[in-house]
Amino acid sequence: MSEVVLTPRALLSLLFNGQRARDVLEAAHELGIIEALGGPPVTLGELAARFGFVPGRLFKFFDCLESLGLVERDQPEDNFESASFRLRDGVLPACRAVLDDGSQERDREKFAWHDIHGQLPAVLRGEHSITPSAFAWPIETEAQLADFEASMATGIGPMLEAFRQPKLYDVLKCQRRLLDVGGGNGALAAGLLDVHEDLAIDVYNVPDAQALVEATASSRGLEDRLGFVGGDFLKETLPTGYDAMCFVRTLHDWPADVSRELIRKAFESLEAGGVILIAEEFRNPERLAAQFFWTYFLMGVDSCVSRLREVEFYFDALDRQGFRELSCATGGPYEIVLGFR
Repeated sequence: MSEVVLTPRALLSLLFNGQRARDVLEAAHELGIIEALGGPPVTLGELAARFGFVPGRLFKFFDCLESLGLVERDQPEDNFESASFRLRDGVLPACRAVLDDGSQERDREKFAWHDIHGQLPAVLRGEHSITPSAFAWPIETEAQLADFEASMATGIGPMLEAFRQPKLYDVLKCQRRLLDVGGGNGALAAGLLDVHEDLAIDVYNVPDAQALVEATASSRGLEDRLGFVGGDFLKETLPTGYDAMCFVRTLHDWPADVSRELIRKAFESLEAGGVILIAEEFRNPERLAAQFFWTYFLMGVDSCVSRLREVEFYFDALDRQGFRELSCATGGPYEIVLGFR
């Protein structure tokens, strides 16, 4: 099947009609049309009869879906009821990931993006911002921290899948103590502990995150293997005594010099032979699109960089610091860079 490539004119038309496009998608999801198109091609007449829709109106509905690049149509004759449709490759899992309850996209609606909506000229001139009471970086209140860490945990499934690829499994099974730097509420750590029975993990985060990590450990029965170390990695050295250290969607939130400094601190803290793992959504068009919410929202928060970087940035930073045997595990939904001290 050929790849859908929108011209600039087509893309801008769809963006301008964004609210209406979302309405079509939400309806297709709620009515079960997306699932109905997830298998072999099905004719419009069959779908109209199954769902009780007016055929002519349903054809226009499918034109909307086709304009979005989501369905493929086969119409050998002008009789539109005989036209058959199917989802393009990859659309069904993408729709489930975005439209199902609990998706990252739905979760992010709880943040105060309306504070800057319609005011971007003033935002870009530095005249308007997200208020610290709505979102501060570094995070200032326990409520903000709980919301932020819960939001980060919604996307942990694909990241866990990336960590479970064979190359990383073989690396982690040789480790005994791992420090998850900026490890949120411990959701990723708990997932890793489910797979690596001989591993113990401490989450290093701001002190207010301790209750969140302890709640995760308790709910998963991991109190003896999932620990917490409170601190401020901007002001302090990283804890010692670990043979593995990971940064998961952490370094991109900080300026380049801060990211390099954290890698330096990791080098100083790791035991000889220890491994560092950097898991980020390395920059490419699809990930920039998935990151759009935070890129938009954080235009109003100067203290948070939130800048997806190319993977080469991390290879260079690790090499300059002295990490060796650098490689990139690429067998999962995300790449993970690793190096040895």
